[in-house]
Amino acid sequence: MSSVPSQTASTSQRYEGYEDSSITEGLVLPLAGHCFHCGDPVPEPPFYTEILGQSREMCCMGCQLASESIVEAGLEQYYLDRSEINRTASLPTQLTRLEAYDHEEIKSQFVYAQDGMSVAELSVNNLRCAACTWLIESRLDELEGISKCQVNLTNQRMRVIWNESRLPISRILAVINEIGYEAKPYRRDTHEAMLARHNNQMLLRLGIAALGSMQAMMYAVAIYFGEYSDMLIFQRDFLRWVSLFVSTPVFFYAGIPFFTSAWSAIRARQVNMDVPVSIALVVTFFASLYATITGQGETYYDSVSMFIFFLLAGRYIEHNARLKAATMANDLVVVEPVLVQKIAENKDAAAQILQHFEQSPSIQDGAKNPSSAAKLGDASIAATQKDTGGASDAIADFTQSMDSSLQQLTVRIAQAWQAQRANAAYDTEDKQMVTAHSLQVGDIILVEAGSEIISDGILLSQTATVSQSLLTGEGDLILKTQGDYIVGGAQNDSQPFEMLITALPKDSQIGLIDRLMNRAMSEKPKLAQQADKLARWFVARILVLSVLVFVGWYIVDPSQAIWATVAVLVATCPCALSLATPIALTVSTNRLASYGFLTTRGHTLQTLAEITHVAFDKTGTLTYGKPNLLNIELMTLLPDSEQAGQTRAEQKDKVLAIAAALEVGSRHPIAHALLTAAYQLHLPTTQLLQYYPAGGVEAVIDDVRYRIGHVDFALDSTDHGRHIDLVAERASSAVVLSYQQSAGASWQALACFYFNDKVRDSAKPMLDALKDLGIESVMLTGDPSPQALRMAESLGMQAAYNGLSPTDKVDHIQSLQAQGAVVLMVGDGINDAPVLAAADVSTSIAGAADLAQVSSDSIILDGQIEAITAAKRIADKTERIIKQNFRWAIIYNGSVLIPAALGYVPPWLAAIGMSLSSLFVVLNALRLKRA
Repeated sequence: MSSVPSQTASTSQRYEGYEDSSITEGLVLPLAGHCFHCGDPVPEPPFYTEILGQSREMCCMGCQLASESIVEAGLEQYYLDRSEINRTASLPTQLTRLEAYDHEEIKSQFVYAQDGMSVAELSVNNLRCAACTWLIESRLDELEGISKCQVNLTNQRMRVIWNESRLPISRILAVINEIGYEAKPYRRDTHEAMLARHNNQMLLRLGIAALGSMQAMMYAVAIYFGEYSDMLIFQRDFLRWVSLFVSTPVFFYAGIPFFTSAWSAIRARQVNMDVPVSIALVVTFFASLYATITGQGETYYDSVSMFIFFLLAGRYIEHNARLKAATMANDLVVVEPVLVQKIAENKDAAAQILQHFEQSPSIQDGAKNPSSAAKLGDASIAATQKDTGGASDAIADFTQSMDSSLQQLTVRIAQAWQAQRANAAYDTEDKQMVTAHSLQVGDIILVEAGSEIISDGILLSQTATVSQSLLTGEGDLILKTQGDYIVGGAQNDSQPFEMLITALPKDSQIGLIDRLMNRAMSEKPKLAQQADKLARWFVARILVLSVLVFVGWYIVDPSQAIWATVAVLVATCPCALSLATPIALTVSTNRLASYGFLTTRGHTLQTLAEITHVAFDKTGTLTYGKPNLLNIELMTLLPDSEQAGQTRAEQKDKVLAIAAALEVGSRHPIAHALLTAAYQLHLPTTQLLQYYPAGGVEAVIDDVRYRIGHVDFALDSTDHGRHIDLVAERASSAVVLSYQQSAGASWQALACFYFNDKVRDSAKPMLDALKDLGIESVMLTGDPSPQALRMAESLGMQAAYNGLSPTDKVDHIQSLQAQGAVVLMVGDGINDAPVLAAADVSTSIAGAADLAQVSSDSIILDGQIEAITAAKRIADKTERIIKQNFRWAIIYNGSVLIPAALGYVPPWLAAIGMSLSSLFVVLNALRLKRA
């Protein structure tokens, strides 16, 4: 392996920190932006280690810890003694680099727990074909302690689940390295750099193979025609030597990936598709070399060069498709920095809560950690395995299952905090803005109005109103009182409040989303697994058959034995068979992403092609999830004599302006709808603005006190339901604006505002398209209002059910499945997680609850539900193309076998046939780009 370009300190740069610069004289340095330890490109931001008096950039955690260990062991001389920077350069004998990954601090950054096992996401370099993934999986499966290993060729990533008490992560990485592949903890920036570097190397090899094959073919044509025109022997030999000259770099440089892959497989006592390819290349090249030296026999340098070129061309096309797919998928997850206000910390209180929570008998075994992230993560994994009850139980665990003793403890802690604040035990004015990533359990933070709650914790303030629309699937507000548990991912809808952090942010939201994408990028589709199995079966039998062909021809005609064997090895190589499924799935995945439909599970496309029913949630799925003002019903005149002469439209504008003024600053969806409707109106000034949790808002405008909220709050009574008729107004919700002329007077209804959640513009065309495809659509919603059923009827849906609990939705799905239906479920919200998991295939709206996304098999971006029909169409076409590719590969390999074994197919023709077969499969799959 070539070393990384470098420079020396003596000619380029001196270092501060050492008064005597002669100490670093001759120090080999990497180029700017490359790792000081191994020479790989560094991410942004890079890791750092203090070496020889200066902070050096590192590319990954492994290099950072390895270099720190070198420094701590007093072995900095290693860096002064090395003559080059090379990833394979040996470290001091006292250290083993891979053991650095066993360090707890390093492990915690890429290894997480799941169902009592450890899970790691890794980037894998040098994956070339489906057999490479099988080789890694089969080798790791031999290790004691490995539960499951999945390698995804498309994204050059793998996911391994194992028992850490029986097997350290360093041993897993070492085994992968032993069989010729390089694995590192997955990190997006370094992973993309690895793919780009590999792509550049492939392009260089492809270019050399193209030039060499063109030149070799040119000389081969002259030799072939010379046989019929009495070419002189020395002319023929000269052309052979020139062909050898142009083919040598093709064989020894462009062909090296095949040889290294084959050697790795043989060392592991396995076979992959590169084994017969490499045998054919080696035999053909060295037989041609023997013929060139001795002047006896035929030469096939053109076949060798063309064979390598066509193979590299097919793999380059496939690799670029994979690179595009990986880049597109990674662009969907952008973790933005989040700042929060840390005002104090109370580690002891948090420890008491965590300890009590674990010991509480009312907490179910699956929820013995108050981290919503950890719990939701476990529940999501269970849900993806069709444990439909775990998801809904998870929410109950965190919002309802705190027993009385735990509730008393949290209330005491919250009251103690308020008492300490009153006694100035904490200086809350000294607020510190910190990143969410740096928060620790026991920190006390201030959550501003309208801000997202970054993690789970205990409410320390008296009251708070939070929106858990992503957790419930509906837009209801939830009143929290002092000592209550608050789940991360909710939003603070009213005044600022203080809370005690009881779970790390990475365990509640961001980490969950990242694990979703990692899982998606690491899984292998079932169709690809079947193709890999068939290709491995083919390879083993090709090798046996080639031996029989060689023996048979050696008995009949020894001069043809080698060439007939080479023809069999080359012509029947199952490259097309192995490419048939992965390339089609890769291209279709890219095409789906362009429609805003991201597949996150391996079986998604295969199952989509089989669906007979599509079930929809309503709120946020068929509708936008954002109420809009439908109508204003005036109930009385404004409390202002000057308004008596105004028109009805002017009166409505006046009450709308008052209502909007009361809602300024609120994050409630109703408030947003009112402010949107009143954006051109002049809003009056409010005084004494006061929020009533779970009620509404009260304020004074022009010496008149107003209220807006649900009818019981607005009229301070429970006997006014007759004022609101949602059915007649075709509305889904309503609020009442009331006023009080003087203190002690009764509240008078001024106006009622009716709202409706608008149906997505694309919903009707999408449902009509599904109907044309013979697919039935069903609505399953938790909204109990009759308007939900009317909406379904207007959309032309075949069936609709309202007022359903998560369990009811699961029952409906299972009832359809019992009748033989294959169901696609589309939803959002954590209450949809069980039904998403219960369906045969599922999709959630991007921006939905994390658990819903983890439980689903795909994600719809930007609310583009029309992508469902595109996904069905592409899935059907993908299935057809995969079957076409399979048929072509099997027919080609079967039909070429007998002629090749009988000696009718020369090696050069076999190479062209095999390469064209592979290219046919690739080009056929590329038709999906126009689907």
